[in-house]
Amino acid sequence: METNTLPPQNKAAGMGAVITDNGTHFRVWAPNAEAVFVAGSFNDFDTQACPLENEGNGYWAGYAENAKAGDEYKFFLKTPSGEFFRNDPYARQMTNSAGNGVIYDSGSFDWGDVEYNMPSWNKLVIYELHVGTFNVKEKGKPGDLYGVIEKLPYLKEMGVNAIEVMPPFEFPGGFSWGYNPSQPFAIESEYGGPDAFKNLVKAAHELGIAVILDVVYNHFGPSDLDLWQFDGWSENGKGGIYFYNDWRSETPWGDTRPDYGRGEVRQYLRDNAMMWLEEYRVDGLRMDMIPYIRNVHADESPDSMLEDGMSLLRWINKEIAEKFPWKLTIAEDLHGLDEITNSVEDGGLGFGAQWDGDFVHPVRKAIITPDDGGRDMFAMEAALIRRYSGDPFHRIVYTESHDEVANGQARVAEEIADGDVNNYYSKKRAALGMAMVLTAPGIPMIFQGHELLEDQWFSDTDPIDWNRKKDFNGFVNLHRDLIRLRLNYDGHTEGLSGKHSEVIRVDNDKKALAYQRWQEGGPGDTTVIVLNFSGQVYEDYRIGMPAPGLWKVRFNSDWRGYDEEFGDLKAFDTEAEELECDGYAASAKINIGAYSAVILSQDK
Repeated sequence: METNTLPPQNKAAGMGAVITDNGTHFRVWAPNAEAVFVAGSFNDFDTQACPLENEGNGYWAGYAENAKAGDEYKFFLKTPSGEFFRNDPYARQMTNSAGNGVIYDSGSFDWGDVEYNMPSWNKLVIYELHVGTFNVKEKGKPGDLYGVIEKLPYLKEMGVNAIEVMPPFEFPGGFSWGYNPSQPFAIESEYGGPDAFKNLVKAAHELGIAVILDVVYNHFGPSDLDLWQFDGWSENGKGGIYFYNDWRSETPWGDTRPDYGRGEVRQYLRDNAMMWLEEYRVDGLRMDMIPYIRNVHADESPDSMLEDGMSLLRWINKEIAEKFPWKLTIAEDLHGLDEITNSVEDGGLGFGAQWDGDFVHPVRKAIITPDDGGRDMFAMEAALIRRYSGDPFHRIVYTESHDEVANGQARVAEEIADGDVNNYYSKKRAALGMAMVLTAPGIPMIFQGHELLEDQWFSDTDPIDWNRKKDFNGFVNLHRDLIRLRLNYDGHTEGLSGKHSEVIRVDNDKKALAYQRWQEGGPGDTTVIVLNFSGQVYEDYRIGMPAPGLWKVRFNSDWRGYDEEFGDLKAFDTEAEELECDGYAASAKINIGAYSAVILSQDK
């Protein structure tokens, strides 16, 4: 088959398979190949019909007239180490992880005329979900992206305005958490492929929901990985051109750490990040376990730092901040370092936020610990007021994530109940933890199914049981009411998304914590939260208040409407009088049930 080369000025038309007016242009990086061909369904997979031109810089490019969208293809490489079929590293679509690439028309999707503006970060409520288990239609098969779309109105009604999608990239088999990508540019075929993901983003935006995508740059694979020894070359039995070929290759998931110091690999990872933000219109990226991009080892040894990895992160984050300053990049780092969220200009890595291990670990411990005496309210205070780079919204706060509910750990309710989550203590303390998440300074995140009181632990083969929505509808409504307050739906609690916080009281004897949140301050803004981490009921519990006057109860987690087993202690509106307490000129008495949260504010 005849292959036409593009004029010199068009040789950088793009990597992989790019559809043009007259066919498809192919470009691949294979510096150790002696010859490269494109074989596909458009030429009966003839290994000699479509030779690519050596551009002289390790890249091979050419143009195939009759290759069109939907055609399958592979590159065929002749190298000193042998002859290989290889899938396109930039393939946007795959038949499956061990199958063929599919030529994909990146510009054909109809986005419609929806104009979507992402909420400011202090107004985000994130719901983390896993496509394969979120909404399963057929037993024995994973869920897909259209199943997620079907549930978006449910999330909208609950008040969620951002979803974080665990990695949906092509991986081996049909079931996976997604952290073993074999084709990082392709959406998993079992999930519906690239158009299905674009449909999810479009549908989410139509409902006012942002989409944050979990990406994996600390390793690839390790199986069904055509990137491995891609053009035959390698050293020390390692991975070849896309990977480190020495001691720096080692990760907990195999010797598959990308070579962050090689320009072409850096470009590959940068192109991947920008593709999701530009072509797929996602609203943010969450980068998986960046300590293994910053360092070879988790112990942060100075002898194994990866300066190239850190400079790569700075490059990507700086470009995103310049092009899309409203889009959020999140780091999973969990080392409590301001460096992660400090700006690139100030020597940091430039992430917008980071998962906060200094919140989730002590808060989970406090609500899971069976004995009230073992709950440390000073640890709760520290978790509450933690901030990074001087900004409370540089952190993601949560009690459950995919990591926290697996790998030897279970759902919060399961950890409390050990076999029966439908009991008083599980429900009360899971609700208490969520109340702290949704009233704390930071960006709150809910893991799929928390509102349904999902039990056991997270598994990629254990789907969400949507029958629980009927059984635990009150618990779902508890989440809905907290989110409504967080986002100030009724105009009385603007402070819950405000940048200011102050602890009113840490009562380690009674196991209570009281604090206020505000933006500008005053009625309709300043909001007071009281959390009771004990099994005792407190009536007429006096605390300091930011101002005198009538404070109305906006939320009481002890309400029996949330669950018939709850105590239903009446948390009455209260008049703050000019009586000094907790260092405040005014104070008031409140009622608060066992393991409960009460939220108060003043009318405008």
